Formats: sequence, C-alpha cells, structure tokens
Amino acid sequence: MSEQANASEGAVQVRIKEQPKQAKQTKLSLEELLDNLKSIQDDIGQIVELSSEEETLVVEFFDSLLKLVKSLSTTIPVTITALPSEMSGAVQASIDPSGKLLVLDPDGEMILKDLTLEENRDLLINVLEDVLPKLRQIFSTRRQKIEGRMKFLSSVTKEIKQMSRAFSKALT
Repeated sequence: MSEQANASEGAVQVRIKEQPKQAKQTKLSLEELLDNLKSIQDDIGQIVELSSEEETLVVEFFDSLLKLVKSLSTTIPVTITALPSEMSGAVQASIDPSGKLLVLDPDGEMILKDLTLEENRDLLINVLEDVLPKLRQIFSTRRQKIEGRMKFLSSVTKEIKQMSRAFSKALT
C-alpha cells in the first residue's frame, strides 16, 4: 500500500475534455484543390530560383572575401556567443576566407563547417553578423597603419631631399 501511495504522490491528474464532433467536415472543391496545387507549384518554382540565386551570391561573397582578406591574417576570429546553441561548448572559432568555420571544442578537437553549403546558411548569417564589423575594424586599423608609415616616410623623405640638395650644391 505504501508503494501505491508513493507512486501516486508524483502523479499528476489530467482531465481531458472531449471535443465536440464537427457536424460536417468541409471539403474543398476540385477547383480549390487545383488552385492550392498551382500555388504550391509557384512556391516551389520560386524556392528553386531563389536557392540558385542564393548559391551564386554565396560563391561571389566568398570569392570577394578571399580577395579582400588575402593580405590580412589567414583567419578572422568569431565570437563564441555568435555560434548557435549546439556549438555552445566551443572554446575558439574563426572563419577562413574560403568559407570554412573552424571551431575548437573543449577536448581540443577541431570542427570544420563549410559555410558555403546550403545546410549551413543560417550559421553563415550568424557568423557574418559577428565578422563583418570586425572586418571593418581590421581594414580601418590597416589603413591607419599605412597612413602612419606614409606620414613617417613623407617627413623623412622631405628631410633627405633637403639634405641631398644642400649636399649637391656644396659639391658644385
């Protein structure tokens, strides 16, 4: 008896109310069914077309990214929190210019996700939302570095030119 009491303590009673039966299920006419099928066919056609355009855009994006990032580091870091919940245990992540997401898990194992593949498009969007502002910062820093070198070289070159002219005049 005590076993039954213990078992019923954790049980939850659920009362199911019966749904009233519908008087008559409405049937679609043949014309309505054909209209639905035509609409589905149109949607399928648009899905195929959009998928093809999406594929072209992804290829163009990574071709362009490769050209942009060629002179920079080989990978761009990805913030771990930008990854989906199924990758929440990741220790480190980065994207390479060819479209591969490199994820290091806590065991030291490297997981590679090809962001150019259709099944990874949502992941691609998550990663790009994180990476694009970083690209801006990377290129801004690079531009500032070049500007600094140019300022230095410009000043030094100006002084060297003046010394060269003065020296040339002294020799003639």
